[in-house]
Amino acid sequence: MSIPKVIITDCDHENIDIESSILKKPFVDLELTQFINEKDIIENCKGATSLIIQYAELTDKVFSHLPDLKQVVRYGVGVNTIDIEAATKYGVQISNVPDYGTQEVSDHALAHMLNLTRKIGQMNDNVRNGIWDFTKSMPVFRHSEQTVGVIGVGRIGSAFCEKVHALGCEVLAYDPKVTDRTTRKVPDFLKMVSLEDLLKRSDVVSIHCPLETAHDLIGEKELRLMKDTAYLINVSRGGIVNELALDHALTEGWIAGAAVDVAENEPLTKEHPLFKHKNFVCTPHMAWYSEESAKELKRKVSEEVLRFLNNEQVHYPINKLY
Repeated sequence: MSIPKVIITDCDHENIDIESSILKKPFVDLELTQFINEKDIIENCKGATSLIIQYAELTDKVFSHLPDLKQVVRYGVGVNTIDIEAATKYGVQISNVPDYGTQEVSDHALAHMLNLTRKIGQMNDNVRNGIWDFTKSMPVFRHSEQTVGVIGVGRIGSAFCEKVHALGCEVLAYDPKVTDRTTRKVPDFLKMVSLEDLLKRSDVVSIHCPLETAHDLIGEKELRLMKDTAYLINVSRGGIVNELALDHALTEGWIAGAAVDVAENEPLTKEHPLFKHKNFVCTPHMAWYSEESAKELKRKVSEEVLRFLNNEQVHYPINKLY
């Protein structure tokens, strides 16, 4: 009986000790490479039964040239680098890990919100420059008098809703997958509204939806609907917010500020036009991270591979093969 070959196409982790401990030799032949483009993956991943990927691009051509491939698991939530239709056509099971950093990402969105609404970063810069004057923060509003709009109420969006509700905020939500409360369990305090209504009424808008169905969801038209005292937060995926439109909104003062953890093309260069705005805050795609979530991600990816190899039901299927 041949030993299944599992290749980690790419990852920026310090080591793969957890993966190796779960996918133990001699039962699994585990190999780490650092390939993300189509040509390299085709040339170096022949014979693999399973691929674990982080940023690798898996196209129709990749699947057609890897006839032994039966499974792909992604480190993380988004699967926008994988041609899901092609994978299904070639009988390849795609999985992700959607639940490893729920608390971390929702915490990060909350941290961005509090930083913006309480003017923490701005006031820290002032104090460091010798300006000890709280009036420079004006206006600051009481959270229990504020309305927070949440776009997408899956695991992370719902966790964020709970956290801002605890501050006393009114919470509005928009999610096209939630047509009524029977389609998905959402917190009772949520008021489900249209995207237009959410943008018009919210003092803070936080994005928690997948890129696959929301590219350029927030553009010039949507930003113009927001209050000029409102803040925009995106810890979900770059590309959901049109960056040119956001630059225009901050330049013209359509909104009070924005904070992001993601960009359409990462990393952002220091010359990026958004960095000229003092009311723009950016962190380097770190919302998912804690020591605990990093370990959980690696464990769950490996366990998903092991389930598949053992002919067990996978926990996080993206596509249906049968």
